[in-house]
Amino acid sequence: MKVLVLGAGLIGKAIAVDLNTRYDVTSADIQLNALEQLSKTHKIKTKQADFNDKKVLKNLIQPFDLVVSAVPGFMGFSLLQQIIENKKNCVDISFFPENALELDTLAKKNNVIVIVDCGVAPGLCNILAGYHHSISKLNKYECLVGGLPMVREWPYEYKAVFSPIDVIEEYTRPARYIENGKQIVREALSDPEFIYFKDIGTLESFNTDGLRTLADTMPEVLNMKEKTLRFPGHIELMRVLRETGFFDKNKININGQNISPIELTSKLLFLKWKMNEDEEDFTVMRVMLENEVEHIIYTLLDRKDNKNNISSMARTTAFTCTGAAELILKGLYNWKGISPPEYIGKDHECFEYIIQHLTKKNIILTKEIKQLKEYTTN
Repeated sequence: MKVLVLGAGLIGKAIAVDLNTRYDVTSADIQLNALEQLSKTHKIKTKQADFNDKKVLKNLIQPFDLVVSAVPGFMGFSLLQQIIENKKNCVDISFFPENALELDTLAKKNNVIVIVDCGVAPGLCNILAGYHHSISKLNKYECLVGGLPMVREWPYEYKAVFSPIDVIEEYTRPARYIENGKQIVREALSDPEFIYFKDIGTLESFNTDGLRTLADTMPEVLNMKEKTLRFPGHIELMRVLRETGFFDKNKININGQNISPIELTSKLLFLKWKMNEDEEDFTVMRVMLENEVEHIIYTLLDRKDNKNNISSMARTTAFTCTGAAELILKGLYNWKGISPPEYIGKDHECFEYIIQHLTKKNIILTKEIKQLKEYTTN
């Protein structure tokens, strides 16, 4: 079967390389240098294309059985809408700010399967929530997640595998969470907490708008929250930049030139946040689920694959995505319309498939269950 991956960044590249071992994959991007690396190193078919051109996009996606969208968030929603209008099944990891469920009627009308937000978080954490909620109604969900460099370097002690402008969105978009059945909105970077992780040490967590579709699809869960993890001190640095105006989108006039502060900031931060090929990173995630009789904790600690030179954040995001892609390609998941990852979790066969798919990639979740006064560990 033929798969088209839109976007050849670090995540899109990892998706294309993985799927290319089992399917006929083509990678498309506007950046020729990214495509050349995929073509030369991995023998993947490539096409240079401007996705903003609707006619170009329509002709590009026409021959394919499945489209994977791994583009920056700011262009994700409109691109997904066009993919749906062209009647193509899709898995999307662009994490756009718009509500993907707004496209559900359109997707059903065009008889297509669309799985959105299918990375590690959002993505894998939603799958866990959907699975356990289908077994026994949850009353609490919390996800703490972060991707960080192994070596802390001044001044930011952070490296990004996503585009900096998408990371900045986490620091500016108001954060929604559910408390006692009511939606609460707080500013991003709020409610800092120090959290200890074995083999990692102490990290700081803060509010980000990570619940995504869970706030709509699981209204029975009275308490839900997602927080991002960084090394201590990162919150204050980002707050200083935000409050000074470096993250503003409205253009300002400087010596007769209209400049968007966030575009300038993202270009400057890219130089500091870009992960070099020899650098190592790790992904840490803790998902806490609670129903009436037990408290369940899933923990993920993943590190860079040095042998294949794939960062941990690329691994955990891309391989969750490729697992979902295979569910569609193999006919195991057939729900027409927009499917958030929690829908995959509700299907127990699909849940097991994703977990096994990740395990084969050495992405391992550990699970603790507290029932009454005893803990059991799997």
